[in-house]
Amino acid sequence: MLLWLAGLGAAAQYAKVSAIYDLLQDTYGSVGAALGFAVSLVGVVGVLLGVVSGIIVARVRYRTAILWALWIGAGASAFQATLPEFWLFLLSRALEGVSHLAIVVAAPTLMTALCAPRHTGPVMTLWSTFFGVAFAIVVFAGRPLVEGNGVPSIFLAHAAYLALIAIAVSVLPPAARDDARMEPLSTSEFIRQHIAIYTSPWVGAPAIGWLFFAFGSIGILTLLRPFVAPGWQELVMVAIPLVSIVSALTLGMWLVHRQGAVWTAQVGFLMCGALVLGLLLVPGSPVICLLLATAMGCVQAASFAAVPELNSETEARALGHGAMAQTGNLGNLVSPPLLALAIEMMGGPGLIVGLALAFLLGAFSQVALERRRNGLTALYKSADER
Repeated sequence: MLLWLAGLGAAAQYAKVSAIYDLLQDTYGSVGAALGFAVSLVGVVGVLLGVVSGIIVARVRYRTAILWALWIGAGASAFQATLPEFWLFLLSRALEGVSHLAIVVAAPTLMTALCAPRHTGPVMTLWSTFFGVAFAIVVFAGRPLVEGNGVPSIFLAHAAYLALIAIAVSVLPPAARDDARMEPLSTSEFIRQHIAIYTSPWVGAPAIGWLFFAFGSIGILTLLRPFVAPGWQELVMVAIPLVSIVSALTLGMWLVHRQGAVWTAQVGFLMCGALVLGLLLVPGSPVICLLLATAMGCVQAASFAAVPELNSETEARALGHGAMAQTGNLGNLVSPPLLALAIEMMGGPGLIVGLALAFLLGAFSQVALERRRNGLTALYKSADER
């Protein structure tokens, strides 16, 4: 639970700026559209350094990485409370991107290292909710805080929260250390690791699926509102992330426990694709939108649970979480502009087709990777028997 709370602090590094974006314009309005980088810069760092963070975190060890990340994040947020010049604000956001990556790679890896093997599914399902829960808290509590006390208050509150969690984590007993020999850090090693991860049907599979899920989910949260039935738009858009969280913790957790994470992800992606296409038949249907959120919660839970399900070694799990951070940020970056282009060209159906394609490609990727795993397993078994 403590490590999950650290995850909330990492997600708030996004949410604290997104929730008050319009209010920040009063402070940094002179920079114009460049203010968007205040939100996206954390994601850009994730795209560039996602896998690298998994490699580095595995070397400095997970508890140490989390502590450093929490203190760096607290310092950056406290500095932002001074409302520095915009270029310095952006520099602090880039530093937060590094802090964010370290937490979202190290925390779930350490969570599975500390829990019993039979609990990895439920624990990763809990972890999968950290982003949605943090955004909900910041929207409901952070924005009123700023409206009553000014922009610096949300940055100071976030700094205090991260410092408190850092103090609490410092008393957490470290997980058992794996002293296996590792290759020295180098550019060639980073390139080799990227190739090894994304060609591995075990380590890279959750991250490949997560690319398509991130693309679809951020597209829904960003662009679906105008296409929901009039009178239902506000309620549906607030309900979608909340329903997906509840679904992940209930139906998603149950399916992962009964059928496994890989199966749940495959079925969840197929259901998402089918329900999105249903919006072509019943445009703007609130019922279909909420059923879609339910299916998204299952994919969300299964994707994180698939990392420990497919990888028994702690180092492989760290690399898997690093790859998910990378592909998730990539999906978040490319989804809005591509789907906005589809809307410009085709209107509402363009959005629906783009979303359905993303979810169905997610299902196809997971089925194809499972077949490859089965083929390689049979090959290794045959070689062992010979």
